[in-house]
Amino acid sequence: MDGDRYEPVVLTDIPSLGGLYARAAAGAAGGLLPRALTDRLPGRAPGRRRGTGGAPGDLPAVAHVVEAVVVDAAGHEAFCRTVGAPLHEGAGGTEAFSGYLHALAFPVAMSVLTRPDFPLPVLGMVHLANEVEHRGSVAVGEDLTVTAHAERLRPHRSGAQVDVVARLTRGDGEPVWTGRSTYLAKGVRVPGTVEESPREEFVPPAPTGHWRLTGGTGRDYAAVSGDWNPIHLSGPTARALGMKQAIAHGMYSASRALAEVGVPPGVPFRWTVEFAAPVPLPGTVAVAITDDGRGAGWRGSRFAGWDPRRRRPHFTGTVVRQEG
Repeated sequence: MDGDRYEPVVLTDIPSLGGLYARAAAGAAGGLLPRALTDRLPGRAPGRRRGTGGAPGDLPAVAHVVEAVVVDAAGHEAFCRTVGAPLHEGAGGTEAFSGYLHALAFPVAMSVLTRPDFPLPVLGMVHLANEVEHRGSVAVGEDLTVTAHAERLRPHRSGAQVDVVARLTRGDGEPVWTGRSTYLAKGVRVPGTVEESPREEFVPPAPTGHWRLTGGTGRDYAAVSGDWNPIHLSGPTARALGMKQAIAHGMYSASRALAEVGVPPGVPFRWTVEFAAPVPLPGTVAVAITDDGRGAGWRGSRFAGWDPRRRRPHFTGTVVRQEG
């Protein structure tokens, strides 16, 4: 936590993502929701708890907190199976996959975005990037505290962007995982100067594989992540929110790429991904993984996914080994 900048708001349980999306849709539609849309929001969160708006420019100065969140064995195994991540056994048991830890924290982050005083519209937000510090091994079955807050509301050439920071800590306050997700609200204007770094032209490398994704990929990932955003579920629900067709979750692509990188067990690492264009469902993605070292000598990897016909990037990212 960042000192006294954020007032803690302790939640009694992991929020239902389906309920959060329904709340956001109700607000966007003035309370008039199509039944076909709400019926698609079952809202199962990936974790379980043991035991029991201001104007743009004003982010709520709060951090939502859920304590005693269990890294659930069945949920973790199902997630890993869906994205192709192997299960690693460590000294403390099965090591939790970093992509699953993002899914574990995501409902708490979403609860911040769907607060009545959050100044940006949630539905239709574009996921721009993620940055994760995976600081140490987390065991399946372990209890963690999840904390999330929003910061750095700033202008973008297409609207306004904001960062949502989620942290997983042990009972003694030791941080084990921190994720920063950047989102874009198109068409929303906030004060400030747009700061952009020039992007390098994307030149597709030699592919190391291809993903052939079905129309059900979004529903499969939603079932294990709890993220039932309608834009990922089907053509009709995506078109109801202004999309041409259903698209894959960004964190499905990022988690699957991370699984293919294959970080050695027990190694702390930094993981980044930038999303350039959505992956349509169904669709085919060309993928390349480039490694700096292998096995115990692994130092890092780069990954990319792109449209093999148009040669346009969908996502690029890095995974870098960290010291200690």
